[in-house]
Amino acid sequence: MIKYGRKSDSEGHHGMTVHFIGAGPGAPDLITLRGRDLIAASPVCLYAGSLVPEALLDYCPPGARIINTAPLSLDEIIAEMEAANAASQDVARLHSGDLSVWSAMGEQLRRLRALGIPYDVTPGVPSFAAAAAALGTELTLPGVVQSVVLTRTSGRATSMPPAENLAAFAATGATLAIHLSIHVLDRVVAELTPHYGSDCPVAIVWRASWPDERIVRATLETLGGALANELASELERTALILVGRSLGATDFETSRLYAADYDRRFRPLGTAPRFPETT
Repeated sequence: MIKYGRKSDSEGHHGMTVHFIGAGPGAPDLITLRGRDLIAASPVCLYAGSLVPEALLDYCPPGARIINTAPLSLDEIIAEMEAANAASQDVARLHSGDLSVWSAMGEQLRRLRALGIPYDVTPGVPSFAAAAAALGTELTLPGVVQSVVLTRTSGRATSMPPAENLAAFAATGATLAIHLSIHVLDRVVAELTPHYGSDCPVAIVWRASWPDERIVRATLETLGGALANELASELERTALILVGRSLGATDFETSRLYAADYDRRFRPLGTAPRFPETT
């Protein structure tokens, strides 16, 4: 793995690393093997207790210092990492899903770089992938849609840039994976309907891959009004809203990828099948 932020021992680095680990969407067995092994090798574990399953903490080594960061400020989290650095102890820093989106990892990395504390990043299974798996669907289909937009609506912690709005994304016709927006579901329906049409499929997946996972299938028309208000009050912010024509579609083109007359690098035209058919 590539490590970043390293300084020499004389500059305050004590041979440790902060391992940022995507813990996956919820099911403990969806963490990567690398992530599991890093947890098992780290004497310190910092985890986002509101979203990371506690079962993952069973991988921590005996005697590990385990800290729930949900009630901590950024300064307090960095202080724990500095203390681990001074003690030459690796840190497993667990965030839910994948670290590349909405993880608040960036602000922690910025502080670690300034302090010269080494870190690396291990990806995790993102929630939108777990939701698609729960639905048993592919989010991109030939001739229907070839793009997926990961987005959200404005919240208390982070506002949205003016150009990044649901109407703009909906105008592309892409499959939308709308995070952290269940509390404004009625607004989401109102903004998307003019672009997708009232018959467009919608799926809401709450706590994808957790034991209490819940799935609601609807259309933009049937999801509006009373049902939207009911779901917004029942489901927490961890619900993911998927919108697009790929959901449940059956009338789509067959991909050329596996066509017998499709010439590609790993199966040039004219070559015999690697595994001949048997009777």
